[in-house]
Amino acid sequence: MIAGRRPLGRSGVTVGELAFGAAGIGNLFTPLSDEQAAEAVAAAWECGVRYFDTAPHYGLGLSELRLGRALRGRPRDAYVLSTKVGRLLDPVPTAGDDLSHGFAVPATHRRRWDFSAAGVRRSIEDSLERLGLDRIDLVYLHDPDDHARPALEKAYPELERLRAEGVVGAIGIGMNQAELPARFVRETDIDVVLLAGRYSLLDQRGLTELLPLADRHGVGVVVGGVFNSGLLADPRPGATFDYATAPEELLSRALELKDLCGRHGVPLRAAALRFPFGHPAVASVLVGTRSAAEVRDAAAMLRHHVPDALWADLKEQGLIPADAPTP
Repeated sequence: MIAGRRPLGRSGVTVGELAFGAAGIGNLFTPLSDEQAAEAVAAAWECGVRYFDTAPHYGLGLSELRLGRALRGRPRDAYVLSTKVGRLLDPVPTAGDDLSHGFAVPATHRRRWDFSAAGVRRSIEDSLERLGLDRIDLVYLHDPDDHARPALEKAYPELERLRAEGVVGAIGIGMNQAELPARFVRETDIDVVLLAGRYSLLDQRGLTELLPLADRHGVGVVVGGVFNSGLLADPRPGATFDYATAPEELLSRALELKDLCGRHGVPLRAAALRFPFGHPAVASVLVGTRSAAEVRDAAAMLRHHVPDALWADLKEQGLIPADAPTP
């Protein structure tokens, strides 16, 4: 079982150490049956996972539909569900496929960036309808890389109003970069940052400013992408880093990490999952899983003992920064 629940800011929303990332059950890259998706969510529940994250972007709403169905019979107060705003889904008359966006689904809708106040309201209403649930616990601004101004000036104030109204429990920002989330921590009253791929054994950019800032401001951090899209799960030629083939130097470093972990009897996946918890701002690690087997593996790896000597050796070998906090 996954133990421990940690608060997200001052919101009252608490999350466990392991979160279920639901992009996979939205047919990320390859198709998945409804039954396989339901089995993945059921396995997460059996392993003690009580935080589930989705988004309209994931499979053009398919992830929300499947996750909502899988959770509908569960006690609503027993789990936390998050989704995201920033992309509205507009129906199109002729469906092609959505593989250009990475999802093996018919392109029955098109994504439209919208960080307006009205767009935020509509997005949440649409998500509630797809999920078939009565409320959303946590809402993230999703990837506003090229939309910083409307996200700050329009979307964020609307999320703040929705939180005040009790429509959502907590609000935050989810991105694959650390710089803009740091600005939100400085300038707004968000509860949480979902930081993907920027605080891992291979990439510690989040440590430069965002994580210390979040800690000082009492903002929770959920770390996603701890395997950096695959390289730290299984380092081998052709493995991916940030959704592209990993450069040779990063592959070499990942293999060094795997070798040193192996000398301590620790799977690399276990060290990758445990590493973020060295920082006091980190509340949870979110892992994208698409099958019951992957869920059970993530839960087992998170429970695996990682000795202090491994962290010391990683620092001594220069594989992680000497000042990186470790569990």
